[in-house]
Amino acid sequence: MKSTGIVRGIDTLGRIVLPKELRTSMHLDADSKLEIFVEGDAIVLKKHRPSGSCDFCGEVDPEAVQFAGYRICPACRRKISAL
Repeated sequence: MKSTGIVRGIDTLGRIVLPKELRTSMHLDADSKLEIFVEGDAIVLKKHRPSGSCDFCGEVDPEAVQFAGYRICPACRRKISAL
């Protein structure tokens, strides 16, 4: 696990604030969902992705295909092929 060197407190409701730099680099916004895991004495937060969602936009589309290890929806395939 990589240390960021950032220490944050927990408020009276048990909340913490993720640093802006971390939210930006992980592409987390106000609508993002996180999964919470416990590994030994560590709490691990992982960006939640619904099963079958596109690896690029996160949308669930039954027409998404698996390609080179990525799940890609039709909309993202069109954007990629236009490049």
